[in-house]
Amino acid sequence: MARFHDLTVTDVHKTIRDAVVVTLTPDDPEAFDFIQGQYLTFRRDFDGEELRRSYSICAGKPEGVLQVGIKRVEGGAFSTWANEELKVGDRVQALPPMGGFHTPLDPASARNYLGFAGGSGITPVLSIIKTTLAAEPQSSFTLVYANKGVNTIMFREELEDLKNLYMGRFNVIHILEADAQEIDLFTGLVTEEKCAELFKGWIDIESVDMTYICGPEPMMLGIAKALRDHGLSDAQIKFELFASAQPGRLKRKAVSQDAASAANQATISVSLDGSTRTVTVGKDVSVLDAALDNSIDAPYACKAGVCSTCRCRVLEGEVEMVTNHALEDYEVAKGYVLSCQSFPVTDRVVVDYDQ
Repeated sequence: MARFHDLTVTDVHKTIRDAVVVTLTPDDPEAFDFIQGQYLTFRRDFDGEELRRSYSICAGKPEGVLQVGIKRVEGGAFSTWANEELKVGDRVQALPPMGGFHTPLDPASARNYLGFAGGSGITPVLSIIKTTLAAEPQSSFTLVYANKGVNTIMFREELEDLKNLYMGRFNVIHILEADAQEIDLFTGLVTEEKCAELFKGWIDIESVDMTYICGPEPMMLGIAKALRDHGLSDAQIKFELFASAQPGRLKRKAVSQDAASAANQATISVSLDGSTRTVTVGKDVSVLDAALDNSIDAPYACKAGVCSTCRCRVLEGEVEMVTNHALEDYEVAKGYVLSCQSFPVTDRVVVDYDQ
């Protein structure tokens, strides 16, 4: 199972007022050989409390560097620290790259890609754009990028540079919520209806082979519906959700001592790093919390079913996974679950984090 590694900060620079790009040099470079579209999960103690946060890699594979984009979130301890205090020479800890927000590339292919990004959702999409255009010389990429205004566009200059570098192969359509533009269609929110209008004259949707969407959940759902309505299959639509309407951590139900009897408990066997431990917990406790509460250092990041850091495989028994924004259908079919969202249904459950 992946473990936290030490990395050194070698550069920190602003891309907009409240977002930074952090360049990192890992002590173990091989462990951080990423695939475009993946993310890193960091951990840091704040006043004695460990916080874990995931941030997408924004560098392209051909650049030979490891970079993440971190936009400050109001009230966010980690993102505020990264934007205001993180400096060159600092040491940080992160898990190796994770995530399935990518598709295989083929230098001989001539494909048309379409990307939708909202705000900081551009970060993994930028990595995909850079890598794809370099790896597939005959392919093209169109990006629809939604922001509140011009001053909130992350990587604005870098996107313009890519347009010049890949002239005729890369196109950007900026949709601004607050700033008026010459073409009315490019003002407002990216909704299902706006997508339908874009597909009429600005985007040849019938020629699109693969679509990437990263942004807030409501935006992504509307875009995905528009894509399906215009003939794209689920296999042609890749999601990366960076914010969820789900709570960050499911609250445990209040259970009386009498109710916490054997009938309401389960034994969970957890395999991690080649060893197995068995714990007994109430069925209102997630598999992840069962492990953490018993000093088993199971991996996790968001605890909201958005990332796949806490993925494990159910080998025996049954669990209920209440939220899943990260696993593909084929992974679920093979028994993989998000342990932060999975609660025991049967009296005995066996899970493996090493598979």
